[in-house]
Amino acid sequence: MSCCNDKRARAVTTTAVAARTTQQEQLYLRHRPNAASVAFEYVGETSLTVSGPVTGARYRFPAPGSRLDVDARDAAYVGAVPSLRRAL
Repeated sequence: MSCCNDKRARAVTTTAVAARTTQQEQLYLRHRPNAASVAFEYVGETSLTVSGPVTGARYRFPAPGSRLDVDARDAAYVGAVPSLRRAL
């Protein structure tokens, strides 16, 4: 029989669950699906991968002419890459 009716163990477990939930919420907020997106087309010669600085998403353009929708929060950065242009 424990001296404190397992209150200490429950407190540790509750704290761990709260920390994990907070991390999950932070990941969701960073990588949440965003209805606002901007289409980009790759005009380079091989392939290109760009990491979005805001969302952390990786945008892979496998070949010339490839088009991808980029999260609007990353669009300004992706638009500054010389071999990418906004698709019409």
